[in-house]
Amino acid sequence: MSLAADDAPRFSFGPHTRLYLGIAITAGVVGLAVLSRFWTPEPPTRMRIALKLKPPLEAGLAGTDALGRDIFSLLMAGAWNSLSIAFLAVAFGLIAGVALGTAAAARRGFVEEAIMRVADVVFAFPAIISAIMIAALIGPGGSTAILAIGIFNIPVFIRVSRGLAQRVWANDFCLAAQAAGKGVTRITLDHVLPNIAGGIVIQATIQIGLAILVEAGLSFLGLSLAPPAPSWGRMLSDAQTYLGQAPWMAIAPGLAVAIAVLGFNLLGDGLRDSFDPRTEGRA
Repeated sequence: MSLAADDAPRFSFGPHTRLYLGIAITAGVVGLAVLSRFWTPEPPTRMRIALKLKPPLEAGLAGTDALGRDIFSLLMAGAWNSLSIAFLAVAFGLIAGVALGTAAAARRGFVEEAIMRVADVVFAFPAIISAIMIAALIGPGGSTAILAIGIFNIPVFIRVSRGLAQRVWANDFCLAAQAAGKGVTRITLDHVLPNIAGGIVIQATIQIGLAILVEAGLSFLGLSLAPPAPSWGRMLSDAQTYLGQAPWMAIAPGLAVAIAVLGFNLLGDGLRDSFDPRTEGRA
């Protein structure tokens, strides 16, 4: 007796699968980054000219670069730098964006319109353009990358927090709090922020993945951390000259960026779907 097509077992790449994969990948990336503060196979900046351009496994797990530095050690140290900049930039954008977004939802009228129009103007400038302008004022470096990525994230969190806060303000408990004489600031702190915190955390997780990608682009252009600090983007930039001779110099940091971004995106999507009641019971 054969099973009908509809009764056949199916593989479901559901929200929990995405969540678990995201947790595993991000935990691995963060774990390597933290480990690099205490141990790496070789000192990341140690140059060994006699071992330059050695392929993977011949000299180190991922080979060596044009200066004989161990690529896997550079990847580990670069993970710490990339994640640090990404976390700080997203935290900056989150704090400023949520403050402005909840203020727009609470005050409405002219205040809301002014905040949203300024957010639209800021959002029109990509992070790389912002970094170039900031670098022209204060010079390239980690602070430039944090400011550029953080400013780019502010309008994102303004829009998300405003939309979520407006839904909370429409609930009866907010109307009751207003009737009881509570001010909008107190209602925002006591009722609005606790109810939108989950959505903000989910958005922040996704934005961290994007921030890692943008930071790699800024490092590639020389607008982020200055040498000799390891950076995934600079590793890609250094690999351009040796793509034919030593492709592993580009493959290793490229995979690192892709895996890190994928992990945070899966984590954010998994958290969103897990806490969204509309996904419950889906195959």
